[in-house]
Amino acid sequence: MILLGHRFIPSEPLYHIAAIDAIEGTPSSSVVYFEFSETNLDIIEHCRLNDVPFALYAATLKEVIYASALEALYIVIPKELAKTTQKIADAYLFDAKILVACDDEDAIEELAILGVDGVIFPNGIVKVNA
Repeated sequence: MILLGHRFIPSEPLYHIAAIDAIEGTPSSSVVYFEFSETNLDIIEHCRLNDVPFALYAATLKEVIYASALEALYIVIPKELAKTTQKIADAYLFDAKILVACDDEDAIEELAILGVDGVIFPNGIVKVNA
């Protein structure tokens, strides 16, 4: 199980961006992170064309499917979508890893039992200002 931003486990954070220009403010070979939305399709296309690994926050199952099709490295979801999303990811052999946004360490066991790929805590995301 992937644990990003956990206080015991060293990990590379995701860099939350709001625009293409903000990518310049991230370390080389870092993973940029932003919400899936139609208005962010330009960022997604830029990342894909320039081999910038990216993670997408998906609020619905439809957005999860889009994020996978758009080749996100990670798909970050709310806890309430965990069970269904992981089943879909396993059934369709997603390349993306499913991460549940979480701030409660007690949820790790529950999410592990569900077979979720990983958890991301607030410390696993660094906000980048453009």
